[in-house]
Amino acid sequence: MLNQRRLRQQHRRRRQRWNNRPVRARYLIVDGHSAIFGWPELQQLHTRRTSLARDALVKKLRDYQDYTGVRVVVVFDGKGTSTTEQSEPHSIQVFYSRAGQTADAIIERLAGKYAEKFDLTVATADLRERETATAFGAECISIANLRAMIDEAVSDQAAPSNSLCRRRRRAL
Repeated sequence: MLNQRRLRQQHRRRRQRWNNRPVRARYLIVDGHSAIFGWPELQQLHTRRTSLARDALVKKLRDYQDYTGVRVVVVFDGKGTSTTEQSEPHSIQVFYSRAGQTADAIIERLAGKYAEKFDLTVATADLRERETATAFGAECISIANLRAMIDEAVSDQAAPSNSLCRRRRRAL
């Protein structure tokens, strides 16, 4: 009986600590080129013009961020002399690697630096990058799962407005 009481007290203390823990900000880091080549519509745009595919991906990710509140970072391979970041207020962060550096290296560095501080998810098709990010404590998903998450967020956002429109039409 004494052991049961101690176990209940320990369990209660653990639950209190769990409930009182600070809520960590959620981030999604996306390997831009993996996403483009893993998404048939974006891949078709890429064959026409690379910038079209990048812009379409950034728009989808911005919409996802707006719908869910998850902060989004997308990383592309670049050609410049230094790593560059493009970001507008309330928009997603876009990084371009410098020449000779891959987007994978930036993603791994971000995962290593921020996985303990934030609830971090990395979306990539690169197995080695996924293993490295997981080792740092980030959750990893495939590009197919990223696409499903975005589609679900968009459909969840659209569903209430559709039912509201139907109710309004019925009222007329």
